[in-house]
Amino acid sequence: MSTSYEAAGVDIAAGERAVELMKARVARSRRPEVVDDASGFAGLFDASAFLRYRRPLLATSTDGVGTKVDLARRLGVYDTVGHDLVGMVIDDLAVCGAEPLFMTDYIACGKVVPERIADIVGGIADACALAGCALVGGETAEHPGLLEPDEFDLAGAGTGVVEADELLGPERVRPGDVVLAMGSSGIHSNGYSLVRHILATTALTLESQPAELARALGEELLTPTRIYAQDCLALTRAGGVRAFSHITGGGLAANLARSLPPTVDATLRRSSWTVPPIFEVLQKAGQVPTAEMDKTFNMGVGMAAIVAPDTADAALRLLADRGVPSWTLGEIVPGTAKATLS
Repeated sequence: MSTSYEAAGVDIAAGERAVELMKARVARSRRPEVVDDASGFAGLFDASAFLRYRRPLLATSTDGVGTKVDLARRLGVYDTVGHDLVGMVIDDLAVCGAEPLFMTDYIACGKVVPERIADIVGGIADACALAGCALVGGETAEHPGLLEPDEFDLAGAGTGVVEADELLGPERVRPGDVVLAMGSSGIHSNGYSLVRHILATTALTLESQPAELARALGEELLTPTRIYAQDCLALTRAGGVRAFSHITGGGLAANLARSLPPTVDATLRRSSWTVPPIFEVLQKAGQVPTAEMDKTFNMGVGMAAIVAPDTADAALRLLADRGVPSWTLGEIVPGTAKATLS
């Protein structure tokens, strides 16, 4: 009795169809340094672009979207998680001051549905274009028997470049500096295991519309991650930036502490912003202590910048002109590398 790869659950033709569907959107993320590889086995980038640097440092980052993909699956919305992936990967590069150059993705699924894969990759490509980097390649793997037909996961890796003597980080931070907050678009892509737990143990459903929200909870939860890479680059070029902190898993205080030297603290004011309603909805429904919320979610702050005090006002104006909600979050004082909310 003969058998086949397709009988085992892998549809090569469906994968090829998915590639054809995503080509046009991927092309929109192209940068001039991208070089075509006719075989399609590798993504190529012209490194002669680095000749303008005195000492170029390559920066790399890898991440995924986590269990937010489960909500996307349940709601049948696939392009927003691609956007989330870029935010998680590329905004990590922005923290050190790197310009994002290119990215690759990896999708594992139980069954290749061409339109679904094209939506996921199309979302990644659209977000790459926003971040200023090229999507130069990727892989879609069909895992029948390990994943259910509608299940999938995705991850990615990105590369950027920064001039060595322009590298941002804790060593630049000093007492008197100002901490600026850049508003998040919502939960972004961290804390969704707690979100799913709340959905599983309370009366909340993806179809619920609490009075605090202007749309269904599921739509709110799938709000794409705000991408800050080009905003961070604009701030850096304007001058005065000491360090950035991408507020992801661990929350605001823990992530900001990573950008501090051992001789200073960051004192942050809760009164400086209003926490977006989605966090209040989840906290109330799940009876989640404030300390647990703080260490799980971004609570409305997606990126923080530490800047010289004489550039803070100009930085806020620049962010406002770019459409990024921003405000003064706190100050840097002598201490022991702690960030505290009060």
